[in-house]
Amino acid sequence: MVGATAYAAVRAVAAGPGDTLVVAGAAGGVGSIAVQLAVNAGATVIGLASEPNHQWLADHGVTPVSYGEGVADRIRAASAGHVDAFIDTVGTGYVELALELGVQPDRIDTIADFAAAAKYGVKVEGNGAAANAGVLAELAAMIDKGQLEIPIAKVYPLTEVQAAYQDLAQGHTRGKIVLRP
Repeated sequence: MVGATAYAAVRAVAAGPGDTLVVAGAAGGVGSIAVQLAVNAGATVIGLASEPNHQWLADHGVTPVSYGEGVADRIRAASAGHVDAFIDTVGTGYVELALELGVQPDRIDTIADFAAAAKYGVKVEGNGAAANAGVLAELAAMIDKGQLEIPIAKVYPLTEVQAAYQDLAQGHTRGKIVLRP
């Protein structure tokens, strides 16, 4: 489902050749796929993530930028002052940041901040917009061809579901946490 969500978000902002796209939460479950899809579509991608994830992003053709205080200035420096589109997978002020950077509301998609979406009229395309067999087949083909990597942060047996959720609650994981039956 994270693949379908990422697919829908990239499609919602129409990221493609000539575009500069910022992805908040770029190393998380949805973000790690969204950045790869956008790079594959020809966009220049700036990924907001913690320092331990910067090399992974760079290895996937993404310009890594640390989030936190001063992030707008770091994005402006990385983008030469121009951002065309923004995907928010985190919430907590990223829609406002996108608007501050001059991104038009129809090129902003959030999967996490529904209040900001309602307030500013930005998109909320998520997995429901792309959860179909065709999209899943397309994503599977990209994985098969080596064009898409699905990072797995950790695998837990189903009997350790509480530990998995505790790990997930800590945040800052690269990719997804998987429960194995």
